[in-house]
Amino acid sequence: MAEGAAEASVESGGNSGAGAPERGVAPIKPQFRTTKKEFHDFLEAKGQTPCQESEAGNIGGNDLSEPEAKRIRLEDGHKEDRRSGEAAEPQEQPQVQKRARGQNRGRPHLKPTHYDKNRLCPSLVQESAAKCFFGDRCRFLHDVGCYLETKPADLGPRCVLYETFGKCPYGVTCRFAGAHLGPEGQNLVQESLVQVPLVRNSLDKALQLQLQLRKREIHFERAERALHQLSKGQLPGSTPAVADPEPVGSEGAAGQDSCAAQQASLGAGAGAPPSASVQTCGPLTDEDVVRLRPCEKKRLDVSGKLYLAPLTTCGNLPFRRICKRFGADVTCGEMAVCTNLLQGQTSEWALLKRHPCEDIFGVQLEGAFPDTMTKCAELLNRTIEVDFVDINVGCPIDLVYRKGGGCALMNRSTKFQQIVRGMNQVLDVPLTVKIRTGVQERVNLAHRLLPELRAWGTALVTLHGRSREQRYTKLADWRYIAQCVTAASPMPLFGNGDILSYEDANHAMQTGVAGVMIARGALLKPWLFTEIKEQRHWDISSAERLDILRDFTHYGLEHWGSDTQGVEKTRRFLLEWLSFLCRYVPVGLLERLPQRINERPPCYLGRDYLETLMASQTATDWIRISEMLLGPVPPNFIFLPKHKANAYK
Repeated sequence: MAEGAAEASVESGGNSGAGAPERGVAPIKPQFRTTKKEFHDFLEAKGQTPCQESEAGNIGGNDLSEPEAKRIRLEDGHKEDRRSGEAAEPQEQPQVQKRARGQNRGRPHLKPTHYDKNRLCPSLVQESAAKCFFGDRCRFLHDVGCYLETKPADLGPRCVLYETFGKCPYGVTCRFAGAHLGPEGQNLVQESLVQVPLVRNSLDKALQLQLQLRKREIHFERAERALHQLSKGQLPGSTPAVADPEPVGSEGAAGQDSCAAQQASLGAGAGAPPSASVQTCGPLTDEDVVRLRPCEKKRLDVSGKLYLAPLTTCGNLPFRRICKRFGADVTCGEMAVCTNLLQGQTSEWALLKRHPCEDIFGVQLEGAFPDTMTKCAELLNRTIEVDFVDINVGCPIDLVYRKGGGCALMNRSTKFQQIVRGMNQVLDVPLTVKIRTGVQERVNLAHRLLPELRAWGTALVTLHGRSREQRYTKLADWRYIAQCVTAASPMPLFGNGDILSYEDANHAMQTGVAGVMIARGALLKPWLFTEIKEQRHWDISSAERLDILRDFTHYGLEHWGSDTQGVEKTRRFLLEWLSFLCRYVPVGLLERLPQRINERPPCYLGRDYLETLMASQTATDWIRISEMLLGPVPPNFIFLPKHKANAYK
């Protein structure tokens, strides 16, 4: 899948002493280094050691006192971690701990009913005048008083939605409802602030019904035309079927000129408004024929811009908003599976949502077959607003690869060409592609594919400097990326891999790439975009980092909701992000700058308690940070990161 969220090779949490730095370990100044036992003892004591200047238990003025039962549970977890660590690493003959890889497939998946068994009927939450559609068959509560008796206590005195939009759509179910409920339980409204959330690309209910129930009535005119040409061995656009349209992406001279014009700068333009929706079957009219002609794609130069990778799991809209604040120029939604989009799955369409702050925004698709990919491209071209569409040919995971998608397309040249040409024919915005160096570690394919992608009509390619076999092990091969720049010219080529500082970005730009894509580096420190643009190392404080996390939770509540389900979904994605953030080592603690992405952080005591807590590689400490921002977790709450490399125990 997209870079940054797949398994990482960097393992962390070794029980290192305060001696000389080890190979592959970030060089922490000796006065800050410690052992694993001392690290957890320090956190349990709430920072009460003579060497620390900050007051224990006070982070940014917040009282961190916890109920006795909860404190015992957290301390027991730390003791169990230490016992397991001591058992795995005897003092006499230290054993190298086996590197954890892959996904935690057996991790618990909590459903909304696990958080809130008594849920209020949506008809009452939305204050609808009409009665519940399901009547006596409805499985939700219809007695507000009964619901309030079982509803958990509020998590705080302020509601982000009420303060931002003037009204909270979750009413009494909001976990911050005290901020906007009147004396009689009515939902208050601030008329001066009332506004509709501006997030775009939501799935229209009528379109969802068409996709789910009436698939045969949906007719993809441009896609069917392109696929018909492909089935006859013709290149879409090379033999015009109507009134002499300009050839696009053909092998002829006119096609080469059109292709070069697109590649000179990445185009951008909004798709058709949502009202265009999907057309039904019927004979082609003159208006249809005009619409089927390849249109000139609008242009937008992205040369030298910073591109935030479409990160799986953590690349959601709230995280992209954080990165935009710190200077990311180009953003892209998480990888969406084309077949799921064509089936109208709400969860998949949520990956396409766009915030107004995302001025250059694209969506990434994954698929293995020309028909589904081309039809999905036409559907998105009609119904959402994007500046480009990206094909993920860099996804290394087995589930995608075995179905012929992701990296597998690099070895399926015919299918790959049909997908690119078909999608390019139906899109009014530029088509981009993301690839790896190849499938096998020592068999590079990218330099041979890039000229073909240029001829097929691709506007821009991003190259991740590792093969599928490597996943995220070893360093990215920037020498090979430099060779591929020549092979791709004049098509722009972006490079991706191992950028964690402005020095890394400068070194990458020296290879001749048109720009850089940043993935794991943004997960470790989203302020990296600011560092690159200002050419400096930012010794960001723990309080500033907590403010970033607080903003993320606010954006999360806006995106996922402020009821119990929304709060816990925000918490889950926050915890996934914290599993990456703990790898960052503050600039002021390093003996040598900059920190490298393949250097794992040793155990160290930060300059204050919060900085130390943020360095913890234990999930219980990530939960503690989440409770500072979102209140206490529900009973029997369990969290295990998606990827084993982040599941430090």
